[in-house]
Amino acid sequence: MTERIEKLKIFLKESPDDCFLNHALALEYIKQGKDAEARELFEKNANTDPAYVATYYHLGKLLERAGQEKEAVGIYEKGMQVAKTNGDMHTYNELQAAYEDLVY
Repeated sequence: MTERIEKLKIFLKESPDDCFLNHALALEYIKQGKDAEARELFEKNANTDPAYVATYYHLGKLLERAGQEKEAVGIYEKGMQVAKTNGDMHTYNELQAAYEDLVY
């Protein structure tokens, strides 16, 4: 296990619901090919703080890689709603591009 993962786990013991830390750890897991562990963390973020918009793009991409296109489309749609509500047009556009690449 990498030093970065160990550090993130230590921080998460103190703040287990910190979306930024969970997101960072999920990205580290993806680098190691541990998609199941990453998915758990992304889904935790989506449930803990649905407004944490960064979750949706990466969870959608993970689902795409797993061949779960229908679920990915739903995640992108939800993320676009959240981004639009938050006024985060940059993230909205990224999610929309991922959505369109998958649907069209």
